[in-house]
Amino acid sequence: MRIYHTTCFLLLLLVSLPAWAQRQVVQGYVRAASNNEALVGASVSVTEAGIGTITDEEGFYTLNLPQGEHRLRATYVGYTTATRTISVAGSHQTINFILDPARNELQVVEIQANSLRQKLNDTRMSVETLSSKEAKLLPALFGEVDLLKTLQLKPGVQSGGEGTSGLYVRGGGPDQNLVLLDDAMIYNPSHLFGFFSVFNPDAVKSVELYKGGFPAQFGGRLSSVVDVKMNKGNNERVRGTGGLGLISSRLTLDGPILKDKLNFSLSGRRTYVDIFTRQLNRIKEGDKDYNPIPDYYFYDLNGNLSYTLSEKDELSLSGYYGRDFFGFNDSDFSFGFDWGNTMGSLRWRHKFNDNLYATTSLTSTGYKYNINNKIDIFSFKLTSQVQDYTFKTDFDWFLGDGHSLKFGAQATHHGFTVGRLNFESADSTLNFGAGSTYSGSEFGLYASDDYELSPMLSFNYGLRLSGFNSGGKTYAALEPRGSVKYTLNEHTSLKASYASMMQYVHLLTNSGASLPTDIWYPSNKGVKPQRSQQAALGVSHLFGKGKYLVSNEVYYKWMQHQIDFRDGANLFVNDSLENEFLFGKGESYGNELYLEKVSGKTTGWLGYTLSWTYRTFDGINNGRRFPARYDRRHDISLVLMHQLNKRLSLTGAFVYGTGNAYSVPVARFAFQDVEGKEPSIVPIYEDRNAYRLAAYHRLDLGAVLKLKPKRGEADLTFSVYNVYNRRNPYFVYFEQQKDRTNEQTILGFQAKQVSLFPVIPSVTYNFRF
Repeated sequence: MRIYHTTCFLLLLLVSLPAWAQRQVVQGYVRAASNNEALVGASVSVTEAGIGTITDEEGFYTLNLPQGEHRLRATYVGYTTATRTISVAGSHQTINFILDPARNELQVVEIQANSLRQKLNDTRMSVETLSSKEAKLLPALFGEVDLLKTLQLKPGVQSGGEGTSGLYVRGGGPDQNLVLLDDAMIYNPSHLFGFFSVFNPDAVKSVELYKGGFPAQFGGRLSSVVDVKMNKGNNERVRGTGGLGLISSRLTLDGPILKDKLNFSLSGRRTYVDIFTRQLNRIKEGDKDYNPIPDYYFYDLNGNLSYTLSEKDELSLSGYYGRDFFGFNDSDFSFGFDWGNTMGSLRWRHKFNDNLYATTSLTSTGYKYNINNKIDIFSFKLTSQVQDYTFKTDFDWFLGDGHSLKFGAQATHHGFTVGRLNFESADSTLNFGAGSTYSGSEFGLYASDDYELSPMLSFNYGLRLSGFNSGGKTYAALEPRGSVKYTLNEHTSLKASYASMMQYVHLLTNSGASLPTDIWYPSNKGVKPQRSQQAALGVSHLFGKGKYLVSNEVYYKWMQHQIDFRDGANLFVNDSLENEFLFGKGESYGNELYLEKVSGKTTGWLGYTLSWTYRTFDGINNGRRFPARYDRRHDISLVLMHQLNKRLSLTGAFVYGTGNAYSVPVARFAFQDVEGKEPSIVPIYEDRNAYRLAAYHRLDLGAVLKLKPKRGEADLTFSVYNVYNRRNPYFVYFEQQKDRTNEQTILGFQAKQVSLFPVIPSVTYNFRF
């Protein structure tokens, strides 16, 4: 039977090869008619032949088509569809598309940038694409649209806790996500202690999330790649976009500086809750029973300049600056805490000819936090930061005959400042300083080939050579990557992938969530780099006249040199951090089922993930395997968007997840070393993470009403977060139960649950001019 199946496969392959041998390259750009802006992620396809692709960050696409006449179709959300009939007769062709905006921006939402036919035919697997326009339709906490929270609604992606924007992808930790903004790494992509991400939706053009089958050009993290591209502005006229919400406002301006040569985009966002809390504190200033509210706000700025040097050369300069501030002041005590990211990216794109392109970039990225305390005459300051400088060059070479090569190199210099402490007194009688600095150099070389052997069978395979040097120790590793797609028929395809990844810098945290005070630390003689390997198998099926796509993926990921910490580890002002580390291994495996609909008045998706995530450390749990804190057996997300009429769109999202694993003391003992003093209570733990918090579930509803202003466009976005007021657990603590007649007698302990968000309605006014 096995020989029979193999013979049939070879016969089908031989039949398809003669037709494939006559194929030719068709390529070009997809741009917007209103401003000549490149449309990233636009779908270009020949539907009848089941062939399609999506445009890259420059709006560029390439297809290999058999000889004959074809009807080429270009689509993008919010724009009208364009078609061209072409004849492929043995020569290279360039076909550009200019798309007109749709008359009604809130028409039926078709996620053309991630069309189902393209998903079916794409060699890549475990990839999710998201546009800011799609995210803005969904209900949001406090009305603040968040792209990372929207990604949490995809299968295989989990949140770190109630309301947080952190990502836990296929069993990986928050430090195992490579987050890129215009090719520059972002170390802490969070505002408000993780409740919002740093990505202003008005400044972002598109987001791609890779959960597995990673392309060879990406390296340095184990579990996912979040590739964010900023808007570049337009060449036609100055325009503005913004919004007024409950906790923040935002404004974006973009347009030409030199017609058809130089254009700009500038975005800003700020919260203003601090304005009201400061006023309330002033009113209550004379009230002795009033506890002042701490000061908190954040802001961020995004900017981009794009300059067209010639038909073959383009320069772009991107920047990001964001800061969070948290503080408290009174007459005797003051506390200040600020943190944030800084990023700059200079990119040069050069076209050698119609088949060869190069993109070269210089990036700088930094993350820093400062803690300032003052008690009477004494002051205390703690600082930690990481600063990177990166050179990167990538080549895209379209060879024809089914081959599309990508190759390049990358070099990064890392600088780390860990726990720099200054302690001094105003009278100069005390002055003390401490802290450590480290540096490291990371490099990568890669090459990959996207090869379509026949209309039925295509491959993407590549190899990355990575290395790292720090503290006199050099590491190097080969990271093979590969994926394959086999088309059974026009409605069904099978896919498989494998990827090996290395991680040379590590996030040091003694909590379950990524906090602003987390520390990044390099690999060196005593700390080996982390490594992961992931294999996945999937099947996709298109049905319902192309309106529905169902896919199922199974994956297994195994990881080496995972890092955890000894109980009571000290991560601050510690010149011997390596003595606090424990090293072990991890594994994660599961099944992801996904159903998506992208056409008609009702669109959306349903995702279900069944997964297991474990860690094993010799110094933890007596060497026995234990579930990771973010191990989640069941995870369900349902997202629906319905176009009620031309002006009104309704949205809803329901999520359910198994509660996080956590550790509970199974017993306690008390000892009293001083008579009359309250006894000390020492908890006793057995297995780590042996218990579960209550299941998490929530329903959000929203509506988008398009207004009719005299100038420009506007809408009101209504949302209700946690409609049925589910008190989901954020964390659990244990409260002592004491004897009312004798407070030194402890009768027992009672678990108490802390929940953050009840039902929260919000409204946001969005405008465009």
